[in-house]
Amino acid sequence: MALLKFRSRDTAPTPAGLADLLSGYSIEVMPRTAEKVEDFRSLLPAGTRVYIAHIDGTPFEDMLATARRLRAEGFEPMPHFPARSIADRATLADMVARYRGEADVKQALLLAGGIASPRGPFHSSMQLLETGLFDGFTRLHVAGHPEGNRDIDPDGGEAEVMAALSWKQDFADRSDAAFAIATQFAFEAPPVLAWADRLAANGITMPIHLGIAGPAKLQTLIKFAIACGVGASLSVLQKRARDVSKLLLPFEPDEILTDLARARAEGRGKNIQSIHFFPLGGIKTNAEWATAHGGTAPAPQI
Repeated sequence: MALLKFRSRDTAPTPAGLADLLSGYSIEVMPRTAEKVEDFRSLLPAGTRVYIAHIDGTPFEDMLATARRLRAEGFEPMPHFPARSIADRATLADMVARYRGEADVKQALLLAGGIASPRGPFHSSMQLLETGLFDGFTRLHVAGHPEGNRDIDPDGGEAEVMAALSWKQDFADRSDAAFAIATQFAFEAPPVLAWADRLAANGITMPIHLGIAGPAKLQTLIKFAIACGVGASLSVLQKRARDVSKLLLPFEPDEILTDLARARAEGRGKNIQSIHFFPLGGIKTNAEWATAHGGTAPAPQI
């Protein structure tokens, strides 16, 4: 079976189980892309969890404004808190207080962040959790890497990543908040399913919210894969995209999601609870694709 699927615009029947997998999906926005959306209510189902990606250099005020807008339009804002970008505990406390006070933020994604050198005392999401500043949040997500993370495990293994997730699982077991693992985007089901099995074998029971790249041109996908440091996935794209003509055709995540839906029907991947979309080809395109493939449609505006 081909790894990436390039197909015509003819819409195939929705595979059994795909609608269930897409139910309650989340999606990610950046403040600068959110500004281009006239009204999220015309694109997303009411109550959708919307991650607010923290791109280094984005002013906090822009992040906060995006959270306020999403809350006002009936969505659940989940801002990123990248540990290495936070100057000190006082800055973190102010961010948390303003998000909660001005946008009623109750959910957060805690991660180390993409910069190499920390700007302050924090270098990991574990340190953010230990501050106690997220006590009272109803939901906290931490990062997961189905294909490994060489920043953490330079040898290409996953010993350190697994140790960190075990620590976070212990923390989650003591917390009143709902925890989950939000992952980097992936392109084929077997490695994801094998990783999910390894998590379970290591006693890590936090549900997986699997990252999926939304519909996009392949060259766009490669560009974002490079920017996000998705080394293994990038090599897969380069290997599979030998036909230069395919660079102009849209990539759509039909195949990986269909394979995951089938695996879940067969009893595998049950810890994959939800899908999280990275709308690399645009929020509108991604939302329309999800609706067309069984996701809940947005409610008509009055």
